[in-house]
Amino acid sequence: MRYKIILLITTALIATGCDRTAEGQSVAVVNGEEITSSELNGELGMANIAPSLDKTAATSQVLQAMIDRRLLAQQARADGLDRSPEYLSRQRRTTEDLLISMLAARKLKTTKLPTATETSSFQASRPEIFGKRETWSLEQIQYETPSDPKINSQIMASKSLSALAEVLGKNGVRYSKAKSRVSSAVVPQEMYRKIVALPPGEIFIVPAGAQSVANVIVSREPAPLSDSAARPVAVAALRQTQGAKLMEGTLKDLRDKAKIEYKQGFAPKK
Repeated sequence: MRYKIILLITTALIATGCDRTAEGQSVAVVNGEEITSSELNGELGMANIAPSLDKTAATSQVLQAMIDRRLLAQQARADGLDRSPEYLSRQRRTTEDLLISMLAARKLKTTKLPTATETSSFQASRPEIFGKRETWSLEQIQYETPSDPKINSQIMASKSLSALAEVLGKNGVRYSKAKSRVSSAVVPQEMYRKIVALPPGEIFIVPAGAQSVANVIVSREPAPLSDSAARPVAVAALRQTQGAKLMEGTLKDLRDKAKIEYKQGFAPKK
């Protein structure tokens, strides 16, 4: 009798879920699963919709995307993917990353904004982002990075794209040519310093996984930021640095207090 009662209650709950209607805080119900107005507003906030767009049409488009995502997620659960070890591992990683980003944001709120002096000093230290920002036109050769050290030595000795192409062709390394434009603002600081110190027309090589890209700057267009545009960029960069330092200090403190035990052979070397 007890099991019949439980079965009846379960059936009633399932039926209630399927009969849910889109009212109150619900903007849609997908196979009994609600999508609330707060969820929709959160998605709209992340979508960064331009003020010039029709808000009603944009809201409808975002909602349809949420419904599609919910339907596919429901199918994945029906296939048992939410019980797989891979899902559980990736879900934990995603949750941890979200919590860490929220922790960093909370800690950053307690710090003071950079002063005008700090901001000006940072701008002066990074001319490639601010006063001397440029747009570079590049000619490139993309190729698979050889495993043979001898070939790599010949590649590194090449001073021009034509010389590099000759080395690659002679050694049977497949390559392709391309053109690109890049802002000096996105080039890492140390790499920027090395590139601007090169003689005109000399190549620089950037590894990209199993590939490498050889580049030569064929023209430079000045694109400095005005003072009004530079300040928010500098403040954002300094805040990012502040956040990184805060989290670094927090992690050190947590490690000092934590009790961490390793299985034999997994502990870091002293």
